[in-house]
Amino acid sequence: MKIFSSLYLWTLRWAEHQFAPRFLAALTFAESIFFPIPPDVLLAPMVLAKPEKAWYFASLTTIASILGGAVGYWLGYLMFEPWIQPLITDFGYQERFNTAIGWFNEWGVWVVFIAGFSPIPYKLFTVSAGFLHMAFLPFFIASAIGRGLRFFLVAGLIKWGGSPMEKKIRQWVDVLGWGIVVAIIIAYFALR
Repeated sequence: MKIFSSLYLWTLRWAEHQFAPRFLAALTFAESIFFPIPPDVLLAPMVLAKPEKAWYFASLTTIASILGGAVGYWLGYLMFEPWIQPLITDFGYQERFNTAIGWFNEWGVWVVFIAGFSPIPYKLFTVSAGFLHMAFLPFFIASAIGRGLRFFLVAGLIKWGGSPMEKKIRQWVDVLGWGIVVAIIIAYFALR
Protein backbone atom coordinates (compact mmCIF):
# COMPACT_ATOMS: atom_id res chain seq x y z
CA MET A 1 0.00 0.00 0.00
CA LYS A 2 1.65 3.24 -1.14
CA ILE A 3 -0.12 5.74 1.11
CA PHE A 4 3.11 7.37 2.27
CA SER A 5 4.42 7.86 -1.29
CA SER A 6 1.32 9.87 -2.15
CA LEU A 7 1.59 11.91 1.05
CA TYR A 8 5.28 12.48 0.42
CA LEU A 9 4.69 13.76 -3.12
CA TRP A 10 1.82 15.97 -1.91
CA THR A 11 4.06 17.41 0.83
CA LEU A 12 6.86 18.11 -1.67
CA ARG A 13 4.42 19.94 -3.95
CA TRP A 14 3.00 21.89 -1.00
CA ALA A 15 6.56 22.75 0.16
CA GLU A 16 7.04 24.78 -3.04
CA HIS A 17 3.83 26.78 -2.55
CA GLN A 18 4.20 30.52 -1.93
CA PHE A 19 2.38 30.25 1.43
CA ALA A 20 4.42 27.27 2.68
CA PRO A 21 6.68 29.41 4.93
CA ARG A 22 3.63 30.94 6.62
CA PHE A 23 2.10 27.52 7.09
CA LEU A 24 5.40 26.22 8.49
CA ALA A 25 5.52 29.09 10.99
CA ALA A 26 1.89 28.56 12.04
CA LEU A 27 2.37 24.79 12.38
CA THR A 28 5.53 25.27 14.44
CA PHE A 29 3.93 27.89 16.69
CA ALA A 30 0.91 25.64 17.34
CA GLU A 31 3.08 22.55 17.91
CA SER A 32 4.89 24.32 20.74
CA ILE A 33 1.58 24.77 22.56
CA PHE A 34 -0.84 22.01 21.63
CA PHE A 35 -0.58 20.61 18.09
CA PRO A 36 0.61 16.97 17.84
CA ILE A 37 2.46 17.07 14.48
CA PRO A 38 6.13 18.14 14.65
CA PRO A 39 7.28 20.86 12.23
CA ASP A 40 10.05 18.62 10.87
CA VAL A 41 7.47 16.94 8.58
CA LEU A 42 7.14 20.20 6.64
CA LEU A 43 10.61 21.67 7.26
CA ALA A 44 12.40 18.72 5.64
CA PRO A 45 10.46 18.74 2.34
CA MET A 46 10.68 22.52 2.15
CA VAL A 47 14.47 22.31 2.40
CA LEU A 48 14.46 19.52 -0.20
CA ALA A 49 12.37 21.69 -2.53
CA LYS A 50 14.45 24.86 -1.98
CA PRO A 51 17.85 23.96 -0.48
CA GLU A 52 19.13 27.51 -0.99
CA LYS A 53 16.59 28.62 1.67
CA ALA A 54 17.54 25.96 4.24
CA TRP A 55 18.85 28.44 6.83
CA TYR A 56 15.89 30.77 6.32
CA PHE A 57 13.45 27.89 6.91
CA ALA A 58 15.40 26.73 9.97
CA SER A 59 15.42 30.28 11.37
CA LEU A 60 11.70 30.72 10.72
CA THR A 61 10.92 27.39 12.39
CA THR A 62 13.11 28.21 15.39
CA ILE A 63 11.60 31.67 15.93
CA ALA A 64 8.02 30.40 15.59
CA SER A 65 8.76 27.55 18.00
CA ILE A 66 10.32 29.84 20.60
CA LEU A 67 7.37 32.24 20.39
CA GLY A 68 4.90 29.35 20.66
CA GLY A 69 6.86 27.99 23.60
CA ALA A 70 6.62 31.38 25.32
CA VAL A 71 2.84 31.37 24.83
CA GLY A 72 2.70 27.82 26.23
CA TYR A 73 4.78 28.95 29.20
CA TRP A 74 2.46 31.87 29.97
CA LEU A 75 -0.63 29.72 29.53
CA GLY A 76 0.80 27.30 32.07
CA TYR A 77 1.76 30.16 34.35
CA LEU A 78 -1.52 32.08 34.22
CA MET A 79 -4.24 29.71 33.02
CA PHE A 80 -3.28 26.22 34.16
CA GLU A 81 -6.28 25.39 36.36
CA PRO A 82 -9.13 26.72 34.20
CA TRP A 83 -7.81 25.90 30.68
CA ILE A 84 -4.76 23.66 30.56
CA GLN A 85 -5.48 20.99 33.19
CA PRO A 86 -8.82 19.97 31.58
CA LEU A 87 -7.11 19.71 28.17
CA ILE A 88 -4.29 17.58 29.58
CA THR A 89 -6.89 15.26 31.07
CA ASP A 90 -9.07 15.19 27.93
CA PHE A 91 -6.12 14.41 25.63
CA GLY A 92 -4.84 11.67 27.95
CA TYR A 93 -1.58 13.48 28.71
CA GLN A 94 -1.85 13.41 32.52
CA GLU A 95 0.73 10.65 32.99
CA ARG A 96 3.14 12.36 30.57
CA PHE A 97 2.55 15.67 32.33
CA ASN A 98 3.34 14.08 35.71
CA THR A 99 6.54 12.65 34.20
CA ALA A 100 7.47 16.11 32.89
CA ILE A 101 6.94 17.59 36.37
CA GLY A 102 9.18 14.91 37.86
CA TRP A 103 11.89 15.64 35.30
CA PHE A 104 11.68 19.37 36.07
CA ASN A 105 12.12 18.66 39.76
CA GLU A 106 15.15 16.48 39.01
CA TRP A 107 16.94 18.36 36.20
CA GLY A 108 15.51 21.88 36.15
CA VAL A 109 16.19 23.99 33.07
CA TRP A 110 18.13 21.20 31.33
CA VAL A 111 14.90 19.34 30.70
CA VAL A 112 13.67 22.27 28.58
CA PHE A 113 16.81 22.07 26.45
CA ILE A 114 16.45 18.29 26.05
CA ALA A 115 12.73 18.54 25.22
CA GLY A 116 13.47 21.29 22.72
CA PHE A 117 16.07 19.22 20.90
CA SER A 118 14.57 15.74 21.12
CA PRO A 119 11.32 14.25 19.83
CA ILE A 120 9.84 14.41 23.36
CA PRO A 121 6.60 16.47 23.17
CA TYR A 122 7.96 19.99 23.71
CA LYS A 123 4.48 21.37 24.43
CA LEU A 124 4.29 19.46 27.73
CA PHE A 125 7.45 21.17 28.91
CA THR A 126 6.43 24.67 27.85
CA VAL A 127 3.21 24.42 29.86
CA SER A 128 4.94 22.60 32.74
CA ALA A 129 7.61 25.29 33.02
CA GLY A 130 4.93 27.94 33.35
CA PHE A 131 2.86 25.88 35.78
CA LEU A 132 5.94 25.40 37.98
CA HIS A 133 6.73 29.14 37.73
CA MET A 134 10.20 28.43 36.39
CA ALA A 135 12.18 31.61 35.75
CA PHE A 136 11.22 32.76 32.24
CA LEU A 137 14.67 33.86 31.00
CA PRO A 138 16.40 30.47 31.57
CA PHE A 139 13.35 28.76 30.03
CA PHE A 140 13.52 31.05 26.99
CA ILE A 141 17.28 30.59 26.51
CA ALA A 142 17.10 26.79 26.88
CA SER A 143 14.19 26.71 24.41
CA ALA A 144 16.04 28.86 21.90
CA ILE A 145 19.18 26.73 22.03
CA GLY A 146 17.40 23.35 22.01
CA ARG A 147 14.91 24.19 19.29
CA GLY A 148 17.50 26.05 17.20
CA LEU A 149 19.93 23.12 17.30
CA ARG A 150 17.20 20.69 16.30
CA PHE A 151 15.82 22.66 13.36
CA PHE A 152 19.21 23.77 12.02
CA LEU A 153 20.40 20.15 12.26
CA VAL A 154 17.37 18.90 10.29
CA ALA A 155 17.76 21.64 7.66
CA GLY A 156 21.52 21.11 7.44
CA LEU A 157 21.26 17.35 7.02
CA ILE A 158 18.59 17.67 4.34
CA LYS A 159 20.54 20.40 2.51
CA TRP A 160 23.74 18.36 2.74
CA GLY A 161 22.02 15.18 1.52
CA GLY A 162 20.37 17.01 -1.37
CA SER A 163 19.10 15.19 -4.43
CA PRO A 164 20.64 11.79 -3.59
CA MET A 165 18.92 11.84 -0.20
CA GLU A 166 15.62 12.82 -1.81
CA LYS A 167 15.87 9.85 -4.18
CA LYS A 168 16.54 7.47 -1.27
CA ILE A 169 13.66 8.93 0.74
CA ARG A 170 11.34 8.57 -2.24
CA GLN A 171 12.47 4.96 -2.69
CA TRP A 172 11.98 4.01 0.97
CA VAL A 173 9.18 6.35 2.12
CA ASP A 174 6.51 3.65 2.32
CA VAL A 175 8.72 1.27 4.27
CA LEU A 176 9.75 4.09 6.63
CA GLY A 177 6.15 5.30 7.01
CA TRP A 178 4.77 1.88 7.88
CA GLY A 179 7.74 1.24 10.17
CA ILE A 180 6.95 4.41 12.10
CA VAL A 181 3.27 3.44 12.35
CA VAL A 182 4.23 0.02 13.74
CA ALA A 183 6.71 1.62 16.18
CA ILE A 184 4.03 4.04 17.43
CA ILE A 185 1.56 1.19 17.95
CA ILE A 186 4.17 -0.88 19.81
CA ALA A 187 5.17 2.12 21.95
CA TYR A 188 1.53 2.88 22.73
CA PHE A 189 0.84 -0.63 24.01
CA ALA A 190 4.21 -0.93 25.73
CA LEU A 191 3.78 2.35 27.67
CA ARG A 192 0.17 1.78 28.73
